[in-house]
Amino acid sequence: MALSNEDLLAISNVVQAQVEPLKQEVRDMRLLLENDVLPRLNTIESCYTSTYHRYASGINQLDAIQTDVDILKKVVSEHSEKLQKLA
Repeated sequence: MALSNEDLLAISNVVQAQVEPLKQEVRDMRLLLENDVLPRLNTIESCYTSTYHRYASGINQLDAIQTDVDILKKVVSEHSEKLQKLA
């Protein structure tokens, strides 16, 4: 059984009627992503990135401070021993 042009036109109209709301929803989602979600994600990303860089440089400073404290402990301990011997 072959479909007539009228049948094909009717099917096309039904499909088109179902597709149009989907197109509108996709358009709305794209606008939401572009205007709301992506700018927020960019803001979050920049906050995390700057925090990461601060922490990364802070780790180097912390390592240096720990090294200094270890040296100070050793020197103070040696000086304490020398002072004990002198007393």
